[in-house]
Amino acid sequence: IFPLAFGTMKSVAALSLLFSSAAAFAPASQSASSSSALAAAAKPIGDLPPVGFFGEAVWNKLTGDWGSDDTGTFLRAAELKHGRSAMLATTGFLFHEFGWTLNNISPHEYLSVSQGIKIADLAAMTPLEAMKNVPAEGLAQMFTAIALVELYELTHTNGKYTMEDGGVAPGLQPGGLTGDLGWNPLNFEVTEELQLKELQNGRAAMVAISAWVFHDAIPGSVPIPLPWK
Repeated sequence: IFPLAFGTMKSVAALSLLFSSAAAFAPASQSASSSSALAAAAKPIGDLPPVGFFGEAVWNKLTGDWGSDDTGTFLRAAELKHGRSAMLATTGFLFHEFGWTLNNISPHEYLSVSQGIKIADLAAMTPLEAMKNVPAEGLAQMFTAIALVELYELTHTNGKYTMEDGGVAPGLQPGGLTGDLGWNPLNFEVTEELQLKELQNGRAAMVAISAWVFHDAIPGSVPIPLPWK
């Protein structure tokens, strides 16, 4: 478990950048005077000054002329998912850069005994270098873990399995993907304020992890001093 978690911590930083898309900054509200079909829908969360409704014209095209309200639901779910991945990525990236790595606490010395890869060896590398040295079996484990989460979201609604009667999976139906996995172990009251905080933290994390990855991959590409350099 520890080696897998260590590899996952390193990989999410790179994977989240690869999977980032235009949905990362999906528009968050709509103009009351818009002529699109979305104009009649409830105002989405996330319309904040000074940016306000970022990309309103494109949003109205995607959810009105070219799509529907369900398209907007999917775009918001995609933004939430990318934001959550980015928040995990920034946490793993920071832990690695500040030396808070599993080689200090794990009872396992090796990430892969058969290939002679020690956890401490990866900890001594940059996050991107460590990712490149994770064996194929480790990458397969990460892929499987991510796939299980995706399958859960496709087949569950509000945390309940809804495929008993067969048919099309809920997540493949229009408006079926909302970003709500039904997982709330601390029983937080899900208010608009809490949703807004998650959305904004996710947006900030997507910008941060993108900058950090570029900073390590292309020296000089991000002219901002980082605390671990």
